[in-house]
Amino acid sequence: MFTKQKLPTGLRVITAPMKNTKTVTLLIVFGVGSKYESARNAGVSHFLEHMFFKGTKKRPNPKIITEYLEEIGGEYNAFTSKEYTGFYAKVASQHAKRAFDMISDILLHSKLAATDIEREKGVILEEMRMYQDTPMSHVGDVFEECMYGDQPAGRLIIGNEKSITGLKRQDFTDYYKHHYTVSNAVVSVAGDIDGNQAFDLVGQYFKGLPKKAKGRRQPVKEGQRQPAFSLHQKDTDQAHIVLGFRAFDTFDSRKYPLGLLSVILGGGMSSRLFLSVREKLGLAYYISCDNQTYTDSGYLGVHAGLDKSKIEKALQVILAEFTKVRDKGISQKELKKAKEYIKGRTLMGLETSDNYASWLTMQEVLTGKIQTIAEKFAKIEAVTAADIQKVAGQVIKNSKLNLAIVGPYKDEEKFEKLLSV
Repeated sequence: MFTKQKLPTGLRVITAPMKNTKTVTLLIVFGVGSKYESARNAGVSHFLEHMFFKGTKKRPNPKIITEYLEEIGGEYNAFTSKEYTGFYAKVASQHAKRAFDMISDILLHSKLAATDIEREKGVILEEMRMYQDTPMSHVGDVFEECMYGDQPAGRLIIGNEKSITGLKRQDFTDYYKHHYTVSNAVVSVAGDIDGNQAFDLVGQYFKGLPKKAKGRRQPVKEGQRQPAFSLHQKDTDQAHIVLGFRAFDTFDSRKYPLGLLSVILGGGMSSRLFLSVREKLGLAYYISCDNQTYTDSGYLGVHAGLDKSKIEKALQVILAEFTKVRDKGISQKELKKAKEYIKGRTLMGLETSDNYASWLTMQEVLTGKIQTIAEKFAKIEAVTAADIQKVAGQVIKNSKLNLAIVGPYKDEEKFEKLLSV
């Protein structure tokens, strides 16, 4: 159960009391991320997230901020994506007010000192290099750059060296004023706390959020007509790939059959791709499939770490599985298993206060409404095998196909020749 209300300021508040837990999670999410940036200030969303923890008037340095929750065993963190930025604290329920005090303080009273910004640039650049040295993660960025190109949707969330080093304090304060507003925020409180008490605490601690209209972003442009390929050359012991197809946004009802298709292809160790690529041929250690939905775009993508000496064979097998499911469909047994897989994973994922708060808040921030678990399961149960084959036919096309590789290769042509379904 949950309740969605608004404060007199207009701030949206979701309260979700939970039984069988002794923790409380406070989560506030703003509808802003790297898609709201220009080429000049690329990375400012993520950089600003860091700066909130550098000092406030009440807590002038990071040590005081971190100790305030760590001394009671609490945890806190923040995250930035292409479409949202969030801040949370999770504590034992008797310390709930500490979570409100800290998160509201850093969001409303951060100093954003110029000296701290200059110092943090080095930290951001090292974080960027860390991701680039982690090909299993970096290949996802290479894939989205391949799909979307030189527009906000195709740029790295973290930005680039030029944009990061060029940011000034005014860039942060301007960005904050445009996007960290009441109309662009959702606060949720989940766990061992009374709903009315939680609502009152939000009103008490977050009444200072500005009421300005939220900022806008550039819509995603999609004009692909033939397969696209991007190779990031790196001396790795394993080849990392994302192979996928442009698909549907989060508002499109076809995401339900496509989500089931992604489970059938690569959800778990009994999926088609896991069995054919890893178990039967031994060409990969990890392989999975995911249906990624943004508010204005989406894709169906396979992530895999492959034997670098047999990557061409692995790609042929993966593409063949896509072609097979498009042309021949799926069985009723596969359909039933995929439905139960999604339902089981959803329920297990919502057992903790932080995960439940995230489930509720992300829906509200991205879509403006909250779908209950029962409503989601009803949509899934309504999907037929014919529905899945229909969306497979709409998505699995040469004109929607993209491939990104991070690995020790120079010959791009041999990979481009493989790109056909």
